[in-house]
Amino acid sequence: MSLISYIIYIVILMLLPLWAQHKVKSNYEKYSQVRSTSGKTGQEVALEILHANGIYDVDVVEGEGFLTDHYDPRKKVVVLSPANFSRPSVAGTAIAAHEVGHAIQHAQGYFYLRFRTALVPLASIGNSVGYIAIIAGIILTSMQSAIGTTALWIGIAFMAFAVLFSIVTLPVEFNASSRAMKQITKLNIVNENEYKHAKKVLSAAAMTYVASTAVALAELVRFILIARSSD
Repeated sequence: MSLISYIIYIVILMLLPLWAQHKVKSNYEKYSQVRSTSGKTGQEVALEILHANGIYDVDVVEGEGFLTDHYDPRKKVVVLSPANFSRPSVAGTAIAAHEVGHAIQHAQGYFYLRFRTALVPLASIGNSVGYIAIIAGIILTSMQSAIGTTALWIGIAFMAFAVLFSIVTLPVEFNASSRAMKQITKLNIVNENEYKHAKKVLSAAAMTYVASTAVALAELVRFILIARSSD
């Protein structure tokens, strides 16, 4: 790997995720302090959007921790972190609507959500077995073992499932945000200024997934180059 390639790799691996996390935190902290003119909590926003879309079998519950908001398709529940669940803020409105966007995807059988769900078992194996096989392959290759390269390629194949999961996550997240923005506009939950602020919150959150995917791809490419050089 050349010096320039190595620098690019380090930037992707370390600086991009840190930048994305900073964007999320700064935007959330800013707009979580801006009270929404609707006066609706995240729970109320989530329920309004769900019911407006004819979805009555999804619960909205309060979770724990900071920015732990998510939609669980197995239990059919939207989980909102405490601040977003009980407080009327622009950030809370945006995040609640985004998580309900996933519930709408689920109800409508959105292809990429179904595809990502199907990839979960393979991605889990890829994250664990893949790295173990790659590390074993690198060690065996350094010992001039004949099976080192084989182990490397097996690990890369497993790791590819985890990378694919990360890639498929992108359209799922972007689509959920798009649905969220349409819903809060259609239902007049936000005004024009709040719409712009809510969009900033969701755009920043989306960048964390872009950064994660970039890191996963960079790692995969690095291991492929290592495997090819050992052939």
